[in-house]
Amino acid sequence: MIERRRSKLHGWGVFAKVRIPKNKRIIHYAGEKITHRESTKREAEYLRQGRIWCFLLNSRWVIDGSVGGNNSRFINHSCTPNCYARVVDGTIWICASKTIEAGQELTYNYQTDGEKSIQCRCQPNCGTRL
Repeated sequence: MIERRRSKLHGWGVFAKVRIPKNKRIIHYAGEKITHRESTKREAEYLRQGRIWCFLLNSRWVIDGSVGGNNSRFINHSCTPNCYARVVDGTIWICASKTIEAGQELTYNYQTDGEKSIQCRCQPNCGTRL
């Protein structure tokens, strides 16, 4: 249903191979389940590399997509996304927020609350910082 390939937004991206209907669960955000304390340590290094790999699961746990992750970690941020994240029974799902046509890149809003050190590339002249 999806594939990873080079993105015009940033590095790698994830693209629809087929039409994906609105609200369809597309892929879960896989990776190592770690504590917030461990996430803080790892995120410092990831941010130096210009990457965001850690995804908040709940008040106790974070999923680090760089360790044991799948292609979901390559879904790029957008201020006008076509996907959203939803936690269902302890699993983070990336779902279609609208119908996504074959060939379109999947994006979701990272909604980060960190240092805001990474410039958004979702469109020319976007002033958002992640």
